[in-house]
Amino acid sequence: MAGPQARVVVADELALFLRPKLRAQPVAVTCDGVSTLGHVIESIGIPLTEVAELLVNGRPAERGYRPRGGDTVQVSTVPRPQRLDEARFLLDVHLGTVARRLRLLGIDAAYHRDADDDDLIEESNAEGRVLLTQDRGLLRRRKLWRGAYVRGGNPEAQLTDILDRFAPALAPWTRCTACNGMLVPARKEDVEPQLKPGTRRTYAAFARCQACGQVYWRGAHASRLEATIDAAARTVSEARAVSGHNPLRAGTWPRPAPPSRSKAASRGDAWIRRCVTASDGARAGGTGRPRRCP
Repeated sequence: MAGPQARVVVADELALFLRPKLRAQPVAVTCDGVSTLGHVIESIGIPLTEVAELLVNGRPAERGYRPRGGDTVQVSTVPRPQRLDEARFLLDVHLGTVARRLRLLGIDAAYHRDADDDDLIEESNAEGRVLLTQDRGLLRRRKLWRGAYVRGGNPEAQLTDILDRFAPALAPWTRCTACNGMLVPARKEDVEPQLKPGTRRTYAAFARCQACGQVYWRGAHASRLEATIDAAARTVSEARAVSGHNPLRAGTWPRPAPPSRSKAASRGDAWIRRCVTASDGARAGGTGRPRRCP
């Protein structure tokens, strides 16, 4: 026989986390006198990284509160834009395209194709990065300090969701889309041996990644990448307008943050295409062949 029950009313934005049979609100949960409010919320499928204020019977409640029979719990979603001291992200293995596009925008976005869940949590905590994922189970791991669920079924929608949620400062063309390193101007004579004859004849301005050595230059597909950047800038501008450009009104993290690190380098010159030599590729752990831009 079921024990006393509480009613959980979930914000519309969080309904996607509920199992289909629980989407007819309110959700009835059994109170055992032991489980905390945070545990109850996660048990119905909602990661706490997506939760802001909690109300019990109309009054603010902590996540450690133990629900009692007859309680009505209201669960609100994290307000947007969500405040970050530094916009530093780590993306899981399924978001590689999004990682490259964030780097195109100058956003610090770490990504590793072979990282498992434990690796991701360790790096996120150690480097103070927000772990971006669509893995709800990963977001419910207790060891994870910072995380966020990425909405959308394709890279365009996923990128828009991240920018809308965090409204980070953009610095296009300042990061290597292959490794996340910073770009610096490079003299043509220094990179000329790496260039194909057509590139040597056509282009004069170049940049090189300080981390992996990849070389960038303005290419024919600039308009496509500029369109991505323009769309991103509009998304961020609209998100900031909602909060009145006041970061103190944005959402905050529910878990303690690790110590802050130094801010990324400021915006540099604009660069588009890249190429690498075999030795540069070896330093980056790659093949030494040019890769496609995002």
